[in-house]
Amino acid sequence: MRFWDACTLAFCRLGVAGLAPRAPGTWGTALACLLAPFCFLPLGLGWRLAVLAALFVAGGLAASRAEELLGRKDPGEVVIDELVGVWLVLLPFAHAGFRLIVAAFVCFRIFDIAKPWPVKASENWLPGGFGVMIDDVLAGLWALLCVALLHAAGIV
Repeated sequence: MRFWDACTLAFCRLGVAGLAPRAPGTWGTALACLLAPFCFLPLGLGWRLAVLAALFVAGGLAASRAEELLGRKDPGEVVIDELVGVWLVLLPFAHAGFRLIVAAFVCFRIFDIAKPWPVKASENWLPGGFGVMIDDVLAGLWALLCVALLHAAGIV
């Protein structure tokens, strides 16, 4: 395997998280939640938006290549989309505490697994890896709505 292809797969898998034998999306989301307080939340809002946009584009391109390398559409080991989705949930909460991050994790996983409208439909809106990415963005928006309501109610 070429060096750049190995790097692409490592990026898509978030290292080894995507190689988990069971529930790689859950492991990818958990890793993203662990990284957020150190790599994402300390940034200003503008930088957080820029990081999400850059990760969406890089993730879409990398996921497209991963689909080619792995020979299947939306391979489960590609979990960069979970990172983008759950970081979207955390976007407005620069000072997210443990409870809020857990709520983001739980809500995001619920919407990512259940795929309510338009999450499931969105998988076919964009070609290749961008279709992989967009459904997690929409699941993240649903989860963000729930977490924002929980936060406004003082629950998290």
